[in-house]
Amino acid sequence: MSTATITKPQPKRPGAKSRRMSLPVLLLVIAGVLVLTSAVRLITGADGITSTGQMSTALRLAVPIGLAGLGGLWAERAGVVNIGLEGMMILGTWFGAWAGYQWGPWTGVVFGIVGGALGALLHAVATVTFNVNHIVSGVAINILALGSTRYLSKFTFENAPQGSSKQSPPIDSLGTFDIPGLSSALESLNGKHWFLVSDLAGLIGGLITDLSPLTVIAVALVPISWYVLWRTAFGLRLRSCGENPVAAESLGVNVYKYKYIAVIISGGFAGLGGAFLSIVASNVYLDGQTAGRGYIGLAAMIFGNWMPGGLALGAGLFGYTDSLNLRGGTTNVHALILLLAILLVFGAAYLVWKKKYTPAVITLVTSVLMFVWYATTNDVPKQVVTATPYIVTLLVLSLSAQSLRMPKADGMPYRRGQGK
Repeated sequence: MSTATITKPQPKRPGAKSRRMSLPVLLLVIAGVLVLTSAVRLITGADGITSTGQMSTALRLAVPIGLAGLGGLWAERAGVVNIGLEGMMILGTWFGAWAGYQWGPWTGVVFGIVGGALGALLHAVATVTFNVNHIVSGVAINILALGSTRYLSKFTFENAPQGSSKQSPPIDSLGTFDIPGLSSALESLNGKHWFLVSDLAGLIGGLITDLSPLTVIAVALVPISWYVLWRTAFGLRLRSCGENPVAAESLGVNVYKYKYIAVIISGGFAGLGGAFLSIVASNVYLDGQTAGRGYIGLAAMIFGNWMPGGLALGAGLFGYTDSLNLRGGTTNVHALILLLAILLVFGAAYLVWKKKYTPAVITLVTSVLMFVWYATTNDVPKQVVTATPYIVTLLVLSLSAQSLRMPKADGMPYRRGQGK
């Protein structure tokens, strides 16, 4: 099958500019944020915001969010909205724990993927074959997964040693590892609290310290997904189903098949994220363990503009804010209020440069309020720390909404032969 028609580039409008940030500019922005973060750490004395332990915890919490987002990416690139990621993660936590405590953690990982894929298969049948509204189907999957796992737990975990109707027996660990020599050296350098150098050491050290093998696999899935979706004929056909399924069908693409494959892979990724929660993050299944991470994964995908790299950055951001609940929360969040206030000043200046004066004034006023909040308090309530991941999710989505570009046929109903 020829794919020349699908890949033919469209001419740009005169004067049109690409909105995608170039790699050098992105790296410059990241470097600038790191410098500001280091300066805020020195001013506030909140050394924990860039500690090795904080970054390691953030990575561990970012993995299930990233896997859910990656699942959403696969489904939506094929034109299927997958609100059911939360339910597929729930199935992954339960199936992973059920198999893991009986036959070992790696078996649990496989069963977690299968559990998520089974939920995805139901979603694919409903949306692709029967053309059910994607949102309705996804919500139904979430409700079904929550109810079924609670029901099954009463007949499986409740009668097992150290188990209950809301918790599985303990699961053996997959183990962790460091990079010999380098991990300890970076942790020591981070402990010296030097400007920028120690912050870089904390960031890099957190990425290579106390790693689970499943974390490495999850991180590797990001570039693998990019390569498959953007550098192979299979990925091209799959993405064409999410952009223009009628045109794809006219070129011989079996649209139904590719949508089914994408949604099942999507569920597998979400199930893997659920298995990570029950096997790696806590080594037991707990009722309500996902805590909305499937939805946050969708937010990370949208933040990343339906691209794997941006999705990974979004998952890292949400994982970092989630880690504040576990390590030095109130002190670190108080310091980050100052960082946010400074960033908003730069944001206001950028909006003035773009001649968007009303948003600039609103941004500047918000910045002033953040400065006042920081200056008049020494701490923040614990409730603010708990809500921080969700507040950040809303802020990121609202600020990035102007430059997003979803697949053109995402969520739209499709019937075989409808273009004839």
